[in-house]
Amino acid sequence: MTDMKVKQRMGVGGSHYTKMAVVSCACVVGIVIFLAILPGSDLPDRPAGDNNLCHNGIESSFAHSENKPVFIKGGRFVMGSNRHRPEERSEHEVTVADFLIDRYEVTNSQFTAFVEATAYVTVAERQPRAEDYPGADPDILVPGSAVFVAPTDFSGGGNILSWWQYVPGANWRHPSGSDSTIEGLENHPVVHIAWEDAQAYAGWLGRELPTETQWEYAARGGTGDNTNYAWGNKMRPDGHWMANTWQGLFPVRNSTEDGYRATAPVGCFPPNDYGLYDMIGNVWELTSDTYRAGHTGAPANARATTSSTEYVLKGGSFLCSPNFCARYRPPARQPQEADTGTSHAGFRTVLNIGSASK
Repeated sequence: MTDMKVKQRMGVGGSHYTKMAVVSCACVVGIVIFLAILPGSDLPDRPAGDNNLCHNGIESSFAHSENKPVFIKGGRFVMGSNRHRPEERSEHEVTVADFLIDRYEVTNSQFTAFVEATAYVTVAERQPRAEDYPGADPDILVPGSAVFVAPTDFSGGGNILSWWQYVPGANWRHPSGSDSTIEGLENHPVVHIAWEDAQAYAGWLGRELPTETQWEYAARGGTGDNTNYAWGNKMRPDGHWMANTWQGLFPVRNSTEDGYRATAPVGCFPPNDYGLYDMIGNVWELTSDTYRAGHTGAPANARATTSSTEYVLKGGSFLCSPNFCARYRPPARQPQEADTGTSHAGFRTVLNIGSASK
């Protein structure tokens, strides 16, 4: 295990969070003191009562859906982007075979059914082994997971690395720590899921995690290769929020204009043209592909082809804002350590019915 992973276990921050913090430190610190005096949002976090309802008080589409996987007709498309982040380059044409993909992100209720049927224990619920974290204080090697905690002390310009804290007792059943619960959040996406946890769930259903190629093809929804977002070129067509993201200046002020500070019930925002919900925003989604920094020289299907212990996340989350993450686009990508779960990452599954992508 790397020294950075020891630091993550100690609550200092994981490798990819550290990289993002370094890149964005200059612009964020410069605005923190200004933001500290801004008034908070007058908008509610979520309506009182059933948190399985959308912010406007109506049920999400998931409540009345059979949640059958959606058939995606294969084809060719241009994967990646030369216009945004370096890790999204270079654009290249890829052929995708037919496949089926979950209409929604896997929910707490679905993951509960899996655990009840199999007695599965997630990585975040297991006792960490001292040999996997050499040099770590044994007293802090306790089950837990990484939780986003918005900074409240701005006297020093904000502690960038404290945004992510290793919280003992945090796991899929207790998303904010041992005192939290998923009661009333049954239709929200399950979080604090490590890669092997997602693999176990998918295998239970006779499915797999999507490759990055499949995920990006599905997320684009047939809108074309050069559109900025999964729904077109405008972030807010006709003034409507199309995904659960962060409004305001991250990490200190979220105006919650879209109705949410954290996860939303799946299916509260419009689907893309393939009928898929929350491909963008809400939670990052795990893929089966190991991560490399960019597509140049990479095979179309990078599953298990590198020695990396990081896997590709896609889609962005409720923490993505214009000033920090801005990865709420189909070609956007980010690494996550295989044994790491977080409060803003989940997954969906696929059923492969054609030949492999190439």
